Amino acid sequence: MPILTSKYKAPYFMRNGFVSTVYSGLIRQVKINQERERITLFDGDFIDLDWSYSKEKTNKVIVLLHGLEGNGQRPYMTGVAKLFNQNGIDAVCVNFRGCSGIQNLLYRSYHSGATEDLEDVFKHLLDVKNYANIYVHGISLGANMILKYLGERDFVPEEIKRVVAVSAPCDLNGSCEELHRFKNILYHNRFKGYLLNRLKLKQLQYADKISISEVMSIKTLRDFDDVYTSKAHGFEDASDYYKQCSSLQFLPNIKTPSLIINALNDSFLSPECYPVKEAKNNPHLYLEMPKHGGHVGFVNPKNIYYNELRTLDFCNEIIED
Repeated sequence: MPILTSKYKAPYFMRNGFVSTVYSGLIRQVKINQERERITLFDGDFIDLDWSYSKEKTNKVIVLLHGLEGNGQRPYMTGVAKLFNQNGIDAVCVNFRGCSGIQNLLYRSYHSGATEDLEDVFKHLLDVKNYANIYVHGISLGANMILKYLGERDFVPEEIKRVVAVSAPCDLNGSCEELHRFKNILYHNRFKGYLLNRLKLKQLQYADKISISEVMSIKTLRDFDDVYTSKAHGFEDASDYYKQCSSLQFLPNIKTPSLIINALNDSFLSPECYPVKEAKNNPHLYLEMPKHGGHVGFVNPKNIYYNELRTLDFCNEIIED
């Protein structure tokens, strides 16, 4: 599919990627009323779902997938939920394992390629909630996850109609290298701090699986993936985890209409995270690369972000096969 020309025009004071990213992550606020539902996963663990609803009864729902150390209350989640609710569509914000404010039960947690958990969420929406039209909006880690889900399997439920992946780190190794650069040191240290705090609690719960000294040996995000993420989820090391879970390799197989929105000034993304060739060769895959927007920082008037409006438009489009 031809590369899409972006119509996003960032406000002058938000054209700096660092400014738009920080503002969107730390200052922006979007409040909605949510109801929590807990579902049991295939392995006995659980995921918490935060629901908000359209005023009218509907058979449509948008599934929102957060980024690294996010949750269902982050503005980039509630902003989409609020907009879709106002347009007659229910919204469910998925909190990945351990991200809902309550420690999950097992030693394993969530990661960029944990599509087995998405399988259970979609099954719940279809078999229990009976939605006939499912849309998905993935952010960062969640964006990579949903793209991998679509491309790695032969069967995707026909009820999943449209997918939008925002600030998608399609190549995990490349994105990891970018996060370790000096320009991203503040982000790197913030993410590492959150992850280590969570891992310290996990160590108390599973002292037989990871020692205090192993936790204390973690100095970087890659160390975290070497010491914990890879070992807890069946990979050899961080490199193996990145290789197996990067969505880039799965993009040619996607058959569900999908839109990737990656800003050109996103400091988290490496050149490999802009899949021009894959989009040109796959009629179901659309790629939009706005000049500005940083990492999930597509600031727009009235506190409704460009990627949120673009997602609503994309989900309402009639796409000719």
